[in-house]
Amino acid sequence: MELWLQHAPVLTVLLPAMTAVVLLLLGDSGGEHGHDGDSVGVCRRVSLTSVALGGLMAVGLVVHASTGELMVYRLGEWPAPFGIVLLVDRLSALMLLLTATVALPVLWYACGGWDTRGRYFHALFHFQLMGLNGAFVTGDLFNLFVFFEVLLIASYVLLVHGQGRERFRMGVHYVVLNLAASALFLIGLGLVYATTGTLNMADVAQRVAQLQGDDATLAHVAAVILLVVFGLKAALVPLYAWLPATYAAASAPVAALFAIMTKVGVYSILRVHGVIFGIDAGALTESVAGWLLPLALTTSALGVLGTLAAPNMARLVAYLTVSSVGTILAGVALYSTQAWSAALYYTLHSTLVVAALFLLVELIAAQRGDTCDRLQPAPAVREPVLLGLMMLLGAASAAGLPPLPGFLGKLMILEASHGLSAQAWVWSVVLVVGFFTIIGLARAGAIVFWHVQPCEADAVGHAGHSARLIAPTALLLLLGVVMAGLASPLKRYTDATAQQLTDKAAYVRAVLGEGAAPTTRPYRGEPAR
Repeated sequence: MELWLQHAPVLTVLLPAMTAVVLLLLGDSGGEHGHDGDSVGVCRRVSLTSVALGGLMAVGLVVHASTGELMVYRLGEWPAPFGIVLLVDRLSALMLLLTATVALPVLWYACGGWDTRGRYFHALFHFQLMGLNGAFVTGDLFNLFVFFEVLLIASYVLLVHGQGRERFRMGVHYVVLNLAASALFLIGLGLVYATTGTLNMADVAQRVAQLQGDDATLAHVAAVILLVVFGLKAALVPLYAWLPATYAAASAPVAALFAIMTKVGVYSILRVHGVIFGIDAGALTESVAGWLLPLALTTSALGVLGTLAAPNMARLVAYLTVSSVGTILAGVALYSTQAWSAALYYTLHSTLVVAALFLLVELIAAQRGDTCDRLQPAPAVREPVLLGLMMLLGAASAAGLPPLPGFLGKLMILEASHGLSAQAWVWSVVLVVGFFTIIGLARAGAIVFWHVQPCEADAVGHAGHSARLIAPTALLLLLGVVMAGLASPLKRYTDATAQQLTDKAAYVRAVLGEGAAPTTRPYRGEPAR
């Protein structure tokens, strides 16, 4: 194994962390009237180079993970479960690649001017990537909490980047809710440790199925608490109300980057409730699944209703984010390898298209004068053909029209529900949500591109038509088309990923060693042996 690949799990965290430190030392700062000076140019080059390197590293990890090997990295060579363990399997590698695929075009877009509207944008961007990557590779529940806090702290500042009263107002709500979620997270971890004596994911996974009596009850409470925490991060009903206004208030590149943040919640639900508390955890699995599916379907339905009622395009896209999360979690809640594969495929598509639409909304708003992105008649945009085609492609992708990947992902979820008692509900919600998504996006497109008002030439916005802004937006949209072309190999990879997730024994052996075997339950408060 090559040296870089051997240390790749920890490098995925160290690279953005060290880049952020370097950018701080370089003085990555800006102001309301920032300019493309030498220091700004250097910071941009360092930042873009680091994200590109991270993307190449993620590609290498996906290629290696496709062999089926679980890469375990023990920090300080401390054996699990006593030391900190990082692990890259097919799912982790896929999420790392998705993060880099979103981050590079978004950062490219931000370099068009947004990065100079506040201080330390690039450093904060990389701290958030550090938190995201760390959450995807950690093999320990407590360190999952730590990386959650890293990415959230960075997101607090990124949310108010560029300032503005609305951003500060929504920032307060966002911080308060996430601090409450963090407190619940610690309570859930405390209950897990009290019942199993460990927080290592592999160790917990083999112990939790053996719990009985009061310990099993406490483990059930812990699972529900963690579901609440991850549900808040993913914007699951009834914990979704914070997302539309928050994402709509953020600047376009920040909102686009935040598209991956809801997927951290989805990932955590799949990893914790699908693997640790899943498949063979008996009544614990059934109780969580019993809650998750109806909540997911309700999330998808309420998200599309918000899309229909959205007063502006930014909120419309934010509600699309909520709706897509519901569709993904519906697949997760079916608890089968076929459904998990479909959910992962749809995750890739929805993240890319939502990120692209957040950027596209700003491009359109910048050319509509004082009306901005409000859904009301306004002067015609300066580039109706280009932006109209981009809007059409984004809308078709989000609505799931064939042959785009949104259609393929939803079709896979529908097939996975065949023969299940919930099949009628899944089919009804997914199909109706897709139909109303088309209506909501068609309404927005008609208002923006058809219901135009005559005006003087100088009244039309002159911003939003820079190639530096259009190119990364178009790239994200075209990646959806690429996904459709690569549907077969992507499906094979997600199938193998879902299958690997169900092999709990292999996961335990990789982390704890070949001699690992189910252990007896520790005494209350006794550390794991």
